[in-house]
Amino acid sequence: MSENPTGDDTIKDPEDWTTGDEPATGAQLSYLGTLAREAGQEVPDNLTKAEASKLIDELQGRSGRVQEG
Repeated sequence: MSENPTGDDTIKDPEDWTTGDEPATGAQLSYLGTLAREAGQEVPDNLTKAEASKLIDELQGRSGRVQEG
């Protein structure tokens, strides 16, 4: 199992999700579309839930939409 740096056991690494290999949800794809436009990037086709979650985290960091601290 992956380490959780926040110490919050309610947050799982997408690699550990039992449904992570299912297709990304509509909500994930919609939000990814917004973030990708802001970052000037395209969203790959056929993402899984886990892949979409990781890409959301990555693009949030680039877009400035979500600020740390």
